[in-house]
Amino acid sequence: MDIISKNRWVAPMLSVLLVCIVGANVVQATGKWNEASDSKQMTELAASAENSENSFSEDRRMMKDGTSLSTDASIQADNWTNSLPAKNWLTAAQEEQEQKEAKAKHVARAAAAAKAKKEAALKLAKVEHAKAVAAITTPPQKLYFTRTKLLNQEDSKLATWSYSVSDKELLLLQKIVMAEAEGEPYEGKVAVANVVLNRLRSANFPDTIYKVIYQKSQFSPVANGRLKRVTPNEDSIKAVNAALNGKKEVADDTYYFLSLTLADDLTVARSQKKVKTIGHHTFYK
Repeated sequence: MDIISKNRWVAPMLSVLLVCIVGANVVQATGKWNEASDSKQMTELAASAENSENSFSEDRRMMKDGTSLSTDASIQADNWTNSLPAKNWLTAAQEEQEQKEAKAKHVARAAAAAKAKKEAALKLAKVEHAKAVAAITTPPQKLYFTRTKLLNQEDSKLATWSYSVSDKELLLLQKIVMAEAEGEPYEGKVAVANVVLNRLRSANFPDTIYKVIYQKSQFSPVANGRLKRVTPNEDSIKAVNAALNGKKEVADDTYYFLSLTLADDLTVARSQKKVKTIGHHTFYK
């Protein structure tokens, strides 16, 4: 017990000493950590300062070279704009130009269509003119008939029968037209040729041009000899050619004509139905 009483102060002192030693170690360790942290912070601050200095130096250099500091911002803005989806925005000038081009194309197409139409019309007119000239200058060698009418050459497939015209009969037809209608209008000459051809078609009259013209008591120039004396003029030839090609001044059922002022026998005028009058001739069914 005495030993314990004498040595009881030792434990507290050992505790105090142990605390001091541990505290000293903690302070030493803490100081080292703070020193390392402070060193790291100082290094980062130095690097930042150096970057700022470099950036400032670069800006000074660019300004000294005359380069605007806003160029980079402008380039970035352009790059951003270009990165956007493309849009078909047209300026007013571009729209106006496109409208002009569209109008020009429309006008060109319209002109081409009008030209084509005009050319087609001219071509048709030439064809019709050629037909008209042929009808005047070129007599057909064959006539085409149905039971009721003389057909145009283009309608030959509709014919029920045909008739070949000889050169001798062609001249004879031209002469009877000349002898009967020398002083008559061109239409009257065509009508006289129509009457002869209508009789050729009809079953009530002879079946050849020669026999029709020379049928007894039918054409006065045959009886008085005028038929042999006349020479067909240009109008008579044209009128015959036109009639042979299908031109008609009187209907297909017209079989008679006479001059009411010159005829001695007016039986036809009293017995037949009048169709029309051309010049001095009156035509009958």
